[in-house]
Amino acid sequence: MSERILLTGATGYLGGRLAPRLLDRGYRVRCLVRDPDRLNGYDWEDRVDIVQGDVLQPDTLPPAMEGVDTAYYLIHSMAAGPGFAERDRRAAANFGRAAREAGVRRVIYLGGIDPGGDETSHHLQSRIETGEVLRETGPPLTEFRAAVIVGSGSASFELIRHLTERLPVMITPKWVRTRSQPIAIRDVLCYLMDGLRIPETEGRIIEIGGPEILTYEDMFRTYADVRGLRRWVVDVPFLTPNLSSLWAGLVTPISPSLARPLIKGLGSEVLVTDPSGMALFDVEPISYEAAVRLALERFRRDEVETSWSSALSSSQGDNVASEMTSEEGMISDRRRLAVDASPESVFSVIKAIGGASGWLYANPLWHIRGLLDQIAGGPGLRRGRRNQSTVRVGEAIDFWRVEELDENRLLRLRAEMKVPGRAWLQFEVEPEEGSDTPRSRITQTAFYEPKGLWGVVYWYSLVPFHPSIFKGMIKELGRRAEKREAEDRQASFGAAAS
Repeated sequence: MSERILLTGATGYLGGRLAPRLLDRGYRVRCLVRDPDRLNGYDWEDRVDIVQGDVLQPDTLPPAMEGVDTAYYLIHSMAAGPGFAERDRRAAANFGRAAREAGVRRVIYLGGIDPGGDETSHHLQSRIETGEVLRETGPPLTEFRAAVIVGSGSASFELIRHLTERLPVMITPKWVRTRSQPIAIRDVLCYLMDGLRIPETEGRIIEIGGPEILTYEDMFRTYADVRGLRRWVVDVPFLTPNLSSLWAGLVTPISPSLARPLIKGLGSEVLVTDPSGMALFDVEPISYEAAVRLALERFRRDEVETSWSSALSSSQGDNVASEMTSEEGMISDRRRLAVDASPESVFSVIKAIGGASGWLYANPLWHIRGLLDQIAGGPGLRRGRRNQSTVRVGEAIDFWRVEELDENRLLRLRAEMKVPGRAWLQFEVEPEEGSDTPRSRITQTAFYEPKGLWGVVYWYSLVPFHPSIFKGMIKELGRRAEKREAEDRQASFGAAAS
């Protein structure tokens, strides 16, 4: 196929899954991203054209639109916090105008089902308004509208998964009785791709959903049955969305700022009322239970492709991540260690830190710090990791985000915890020459740029803990690297002997 596709949201949950599938179907794909480095680590990166741009900066859009036949608009900034609706309207208007002026034939957009009535949440209303703006300003629009998307790593599914996993008794508000029509991520992707080759979808609003109408309580119970868990649901009608979001923020990886609009949206029934659009497709949506089993299998095999927390808008603020600078006032704690292991063995341990693997040393203290961060409104340790052994630039690892990655040489993490300033944790690995066996030198550095007096007070209040924690971290890193090196050497000898 010679058709050129422009894909926005390629570093997000949905776009990161759509890109390789479009490529496998033979389309030429161009990705519009604010930070090209965030595509490092995707195994399809070298198969796409990458154009740097920002839908909030219209002057950056024409190069991305050049020669494009169809553009996917998979952007929203709800995770960025207050003001997301206005940003989404402005971004959609910029994108629609640029696409029309460049002669793009069609735009495909995924929004949410309109529940109707006066009680529509700000989240759902914003998704509907985005479609209206694209329709008014841009080329003919194919607008898909979906309810809850069920898949490993989606924000809605993570909310259901963690609440069910962690709470034997679930104290829930009245929204658990709200009906919805959940749809598997694999089916959403099929609709998005098949829409390219069905001319009748042009200019239409197409509601998509799974084969069942379920309440959220039904979803909780089905998830529990699949996992073999016994769960009790207790209704508390006076539990408001704000209180629910705070509770979800403590129990799930979803921050209160993201949980609040999500939960408010759960109070509206989102059902397919016009199935005629779905009838155009040869897609048979799978059941909610089947979608849950597929998602859990992804988690079990550590093969989660993308996560809601990978999107740049889920970072602090809605701007390109700040980079570490050597400005006056930067404080650092640097430690070095030589180990009997290759850079590859050392780096494999470094890439696995965080999430279920912990932080090498003094994990109880890290958990306390994570709890304090949650109380202060930060992410804490709830987000975990997408994958336990690989990382990509831009991914979240607990309350850090991967800012720079140079395989087998450097990993730098930027803190997203609540601190009065900016902080980084950096690991560097260099091979040591002149030895008969592999040796490496590890440099571990904590950087901190305090903001005002409180920033300085914060750093020095933690100084008594630093010698123990940072020394313990690098020593444990060295120990695990040497163990990994010995295991790899033994496996290599065993293979050679056989």
